[in-house]
Amino acid sequence: MPLSHLPPILDNGKDLLERYDVLFCDVWGVVHDGHAALPPAADALVRFRKKGGTIILVSNAPVPHHQVAVMLDERRLPREAWDAIVSSGDLALEHIEDKSFEALLPIGPQDRDAALFERVGTLSTSMPDADAILCSGLNDDLNETADDYRPLLEQALEHQLPFVCANPDLVVDVGGKLYLCAGAIADLYQHLGGDVFWAGKPFAIAYDAARTKAQDIRQADVAADKILVVGDSVRTDLQGAQNFGVDALFIAGGIHRDETMQDALIEPIRLAQILKPETPPAVAAMPHLAW
Repeated sequence: MPLSHLPPILDNGKDLLERYDVLFCDVWGVVHDGHAALPPAADALVRFRKKGGTIILVSNAPVPHHQVAVMLDERRLPREAWDAIVSSGDLALEHIEDKSFEALLPIGPQDRDAALFERVGTLSTSMPDADAILCSGLNDDLNETADDYRPLLEQALEHQLPFVCANPDLVVDVGGKLYLCAGAIADLYQHLGGDVFWAGKPFAIAYDAARTKAQDIRQADVAADKILVVGDSVRTDLQGAQNFGVDALFIAGGIHRDETMQDALIEPIRLAQILKPETPPAVAAMPHLAW
């Protein structure tokens, strides 16, 4: 397979990162692995901020930003590693408020995602009474697949219920194991003909919110060529960066690590199978974020 289209593969990001004023940084798979913060990534973010950079963590987590901050504290990511957080949970709640949805039919673990579900008006168990579906994930991501929700989605389609997807990810990597996310159900509903609001990456709404936060923090406009997206997903991070018109740094050691790496190193031939010429581009690739 030709490799001429591949971006540079870097071990250290200092020279690249210093070309930018603002990072829109993914969270899961880049700054933590689902269990603990990744020290080299944390160090890189802290150093970037010390040199005057601004870091907006852009997460597809289906909870408000304050709950994301709590999770990051639990995983021991230093508060010095970021300036602000944009979460899919926040974007979903803003959409629900804008649309004046009052009764939401929930899909997802209400105990785990209580910070989201407790913020909506009413959780409905009756589909005819619901204004929309609010989905944070699978009710049982250990044993279910998106197709288990097909009968429910077909019924929702009959009622023309809008679907608010509070986590557009298809899968998430938790300590080396992949779990399906809300995006897998939303994708099925959309393919059935349903109306889906995607509250996060790769859609521009996420980076619009991130840019607004960065400009508020810096008290100045931020040019597109001074923004770098850092992420591990082709579908959400690289595609989102391309949609928004900014550069992207691909972190191969996240969700695509089994496809791109061998012995903790990026294997160019494998990387070429992920970063194809028609794939949204990256200005560089790294095994893991590091300064």
